[in-house]
Amino acid sequence: MAASLPQKPGMGGMPPQQQPHLPPGAAPGPGQQPMPPQGALREISPEFLCRIGQETVQDIVTRTMEIFQIARATQLPNGVTQSQAMYQDRFGKLQEHLRQLSLFFRKLRLLYERCVEMTADLQEGPAELVPFVGEELVSVRMESCSPAISQEKSEVLEKVRQKNQEMKVLMDQMRNLLWDVNAMLTLRK
Repeated sequence: MAASLPQKPGMGGMPPQQQPHLPPGAAPGPGQQPMPPQGALREISPEFLCRIGQETVQDIVTRTMEIFQIARATQLPNGVTQSQAMYQDRFGKLQEHLRQLSLFFRKLRLLYERCVEMTADLQEGPAELVPFVGEELVSVRMESCSPAISQEKSEVLEKVRQKNQEMKVLMDQMRNLLWDVNAMLTLRK
């Protein structure tokens, strides 16, 4: 599948013959990145395509935010007549943003397909998603620990139980205190 290189974000709607061409020695304008010569288009790295994809995603987010801003600024028809020109202007902007979004998503799809195509030999097939498929699970035998460690463990567990019980008592006391305070405040009113 021979997918052509997607166009730069600022030139998204221009056909290739209308895009501005730079002379061989001219540097690109501010905010533009130099495009590789036509012969090198097949040798573009997947990293470069991913960077273009990242810029495309940023353009998609920006266009989407602009669509939401237009929607927020639009008043609902509540009997107040608005000028037809303003309505047509907003509708036109909305249609243009939606058209650009569609183009950006197509561009992103082409970039994705091209990256997958270029890195097909690098990708490994997914390993088994379910661990130990086809194998019998071996139960792990726990070694008994020394009596001193067992004793220490039981002492720590007992201390944790005691602290938990103390905390429960304190929480109950605090809850009762809050109930009393709220009841007094209610009676004062």
